[in-house]
Amino acid sequence: MKISEITKELESFAPLAYQESYDNAGLLTGSASWECTGVVCTLDATLEVLQEAKAAGANLVVAHHPILFKGITKITGKNYVEEALIYAIKNDMAIYAIHTNLDNVWGGVNSVIAQKMGLTHCKILQPKKSLLTKLVTFVPTPQLGQVQEALFAAGSGNIGEYSETSFSSGGIGTFRGSALSNPTIGTPGVREQVEETRIEVILPNYLEHQIVAALKEAHPYEEVAYDLIPLNNLNQQVGSGIIGQLQSPMEEKAFLSLLTNQFALKLVKHTPLLGKKVQKVAICGGAGSFLIKDAIAAGADFFVSADIKYHEFFDANNQLVVADIGHWESEQYTIELLFSLITSKFPNFAVLKTTVQTNPVRYFLG
Repeated sequence: MKISEITKELESFAPLAYQESYDNAGLLTGSASWECTGVVCTLDATLEVLQEAKAAGANLVVAHHPILFKGITKITGKNYVEEALIYAIKNDMAIYAIHTNLDNVWGGVNSVIAQKMGLTHCKILQPKKSLLTKLVTFVPTPQLGQVQEALFAAGSGNIGEYSETSFSSGGIGTFRGSALSNPTIGTPGVREQVEETRIEVILPNYLEHQIVAALKEAHPYEEVAYDLIPLNNLNQQVGSGIIGQLQSPMEEKAFLSLLTNQFALKLVKHTPLLGKKVQKVAICGGAGSFLIKDAIAAGADFFVSADIKYHEFFDANNQLVVADIGHWESEQYTIELLFSLITSKFPNFAVLKTTVQTNPVRYFLG
């Protein structure tokens, strides 16, 4: 088992193309070509986690947060980041980060949080746009099936919960090959008319190269005609936060108790309660204050996130309750998610969940 096999599976679920521009997801230390001796899943790739992995015989740490986030000019061991990097490099250990790309995909970090709250009818709170392209191509009608199959197998035709979606319409194509051409149909130098079918499919931008390559491989023509049309559509499967509904309305304090129990919280910081039932809940694991206005616009009764600054609490404006449950606390179940993603693909491989408590925040309750 090579490290690249594991990272490939992780990226098929949460493509690196979906990380935010400021992020640093991917392989941070080590080589994808190394043989993998085991995996440890964690939120943070601290020195203690790396030491735990080495003791367990694992040379790959899969972390949610990138230990190497900002540019550094020296590695002298003066802080926790440099200590971890030095240890990883000296001990031939690979660190792989799967951060905002895992936040942004459906089924990722926020989906797990929603499940823990028992939310239903969930959808992305702030879907991303300009991530999709429409491919239009033309194929002799008898070869329609083989080209469609190739396009679907390469990753096109997926819209929400539906796969193998396309649109086809018939028409007449014309062409005349030069003396140097080798046409599948007809004779060089003679104009040909062929019954063709126009195929339209949607594809994610990051798969464009491989889908076009699959099209050319499956298409019978020497020269393949196709159009790539950028779309401004919102991608309902990729974006920030999630909004959903509780199975039945709850009192505000009962909902706060639900949060306390499900996330093992010492406390919850929140804006003033509004004295109304809680039905619609918006969430964002980690720092999510940028979504408060989206939560209000979506009609949420509560917005649950972390790292809310003092002045950002005012943004609730008595239109909903904003609750800060803590960064580590909100994302703690990501470790289980990473474990499940890897073991579902490699059930007989050595995959562990860290036992190190990496949360740097402590609470003194007096």
